[in-house]
Amino acid sequence: MSQFLAALIASGTILLVILATDLGRRRVTRTRLLRSVIVVAVIIPVFVHSFPTQGNDLSLQLVGIGMGIICGLIAGSLLPAHRRPSGELYTTGGLGYALVWIVLSLGRIVFAYGAEHWFAEGLVRFSIEYQISGADTYANAFVFMSLAMVLARTTVLVTKMRRLNAAAAVPVSVTR
Repeated sequence: MSQFLAALIASGTILLVILATDLGRRRVTRTRLLRSVIVVAVIIPVFVHSFPTQGNDLSLQLVGIGMGIICGLIAGSLLPAHRRPSGELYTTGGLGYALVWIVLSLGRIVFAYGAEHWFAEGLVRFSIEYQISGADTYANAFVFMSLAMVLARTTVLVTKMRRLNAAAAVPVSVTR
């Protein structure tokens, strides 16, 4: 499978699950929170075939994780949570939230396509110069970025859910 096709399948799958799960007004449930994490966990063994650690391979993969965390925190901040009078927790995913996921997914796909068609020679030179062992390192960095992004977004949602639950548990004093 080409790097482009792998990126297309992985990014497209994650994007579809995230948007289907989070766009619009959605009830917060454990199943909802776990669904996207499970999808990424399934994608990892399908697309991560090795774990290169030579030269700067580990550093590049860690950069992918770091970028995923940052982007996941941004995405999570664009997913407001609220409590309905019935006590159920909901989030409202809008255009800004969708754009974060769409832009990052398209970025991964465009990079994979470009690595095969537009800048293959430049990427090889870059990889040699910065001691990156090859395509698996780049693919891993993007998969790990996706996982970190989903986990960071899920962490933000869990934090929002806990805060809303804690606020609902605090008795309100009425002063006259």
